[in-house]
Amino acid sequence: MAEYDFDVLIIGSGPGGYVAAIRAAQLGLKTGCVEARETLGGTCLNVGCIPSKTLLNASELFYEAASGALAKHGVKLGSVELDLPTMMADKDKAVKGLTGGIEFLFKKNKIEWVKGLGTFVDAHTVQVGERTVTAKNIVIATGSSVTPLPGVTVDQKVVVDSTGAIALEKVPANMVVIGGGVIGLELGSVWQRLGAKVTVVEYLDQLLPGMDGEVRKEAAKIFKKQGMEIKLSTKVTGVAVNGDKASVTVEPAAGGAAETLEADVVLVAIGRRPNTEGLGLDKIGLATNQRGQIETDHSFRTAVDGVWAIGDVIPGPMLAHKAEDEGIAVAENIAGLTGIVNHAVIPSVVYTHPEIAGVGLTEEQAREKGEVKVGKFPMAGNSRAKAIDDTTGWVKVIADAKTDRVLGAWIITAPAGTMIAQVAQAMEFGATSEDIAYTCHAHPTHSEAIKEAAMGVLGKPIHI
Repeated sequence: MAEYDFDVLIIGSGPGGYVAAIRAAQLGLKTGCVEARETLGGTCLNVGCIPSKTLLNASELFYEAASGALAKHGVKLGSVELDLPTMMADKDKAVKGLTGGIEFLFKKNKIEWVKGLGTFVDAHTVQVGERTVTAKNIVIATGSSVTPLPGVTVDQKVVVDSTGAIALEKVPANMVVIGGGVIGLELGSVWQRLGAKVTVVEYLDQLLPGMDGEVRKEAAKIFKKQGMEIKLSTKVTGVAVNGDKASVTVEPAAGGAAETLEADVVLVAIGRRPNTEGLGLDKIGLATNQRGQIETDHSFRTAVDGVWAIGDVIPGPMLAHKAEDEGIAVAENIAGLTGIVNHAVIPSVVYTHPEIAGVGLTEEQAREKGEVKVGKFPMAGNSRAKAIDDTTGWVKVIADAKTDRVLGAWIITAPAGTMIAQVAQAMEFGATSEDIAYTCHAHPTHSEAIKEAAMGVLGKPIHI
């Protein structure tokens, strides 16, 4: 019987990778994790979820103070000044604390951090720098990176991607965001609150691809009201940089007259792609699909025995929490247990203000499958939202017309990202709208709007 350096070797320390490593170690498996960054945590902790949410929160606090929005609550301020270096330092502090926390957990669980880039030699061997390591099981968890826009060079000064957009040294007077998805809208919101004039260019006819149709339309209204310029059904045909400025040439997606947008910063945010290049997959006979993803079975096994894959490199939404759940599941499957992820119940969140969240099917998807009932409740009727004078948005619950089983929910309101967890858990247990409607909710809370929307499905709304 072959002896290996590790029972499990994880390639990548992002949310899926580090969680898989920790769970494998907890199950008594000798575990290693390959990571080339100076810090653990992958894109999410280093240059993605965590730093962007820190800036979203800080920029919202600044906007509330500087815009005079607090005056209506009896909080009057004098001159408000932006200290961008301090704001960035606060972001870096959050990143350092969390990445350091992962390193601590690795040490606590006796997980070896194998530093460097990993490349397959064979199905049980990985070359990391000058070191060759072997493992009985290898998990590919290398995450994703920014999708480039053909013909456009990212210099991280004038033309930036999401990594550059969280590290700008000054607030641009004008920012053009290419892409109306989650990343573009979140980072565009940060710089708009801090004083930039933001223009979002989206090729499709609505923002936020993949989300519920009503959400997409409502989002455009909300962001326009906040001051963003939204150009839908518009394609970018060129970006020219001249010194510290850029000219972005756009035209209607269907063809037509071109126009030029001037910008101090151009943010390219058209999506992400799996990190599979450089892994040496050809060495083990593992091919990717047309999207560059690695196909797996429900247990996250690839077509090669002993090689597994999770997270952004496999099909499904590129979300940190999806990767984490898959990390736990793959470790348990390797250990001989049963690890399962219900991919039909994975919530998604846009961390703008208000937040936008959804889980399950969109109304359009649900109607394609059969007859549905829909309940919708405006936050203007929610006592907590009224009390704090933040009533933008609504909650929508979608249920099967015959069984009343909840098929999906979509929420627009300040704490939507937290609220959606209730519906996700209910769906995991196969709940009906009646189950939600007759669950007692604390008063006054935003979550009462979920109860009211569920009652709307039943035709029994109270506060509308």
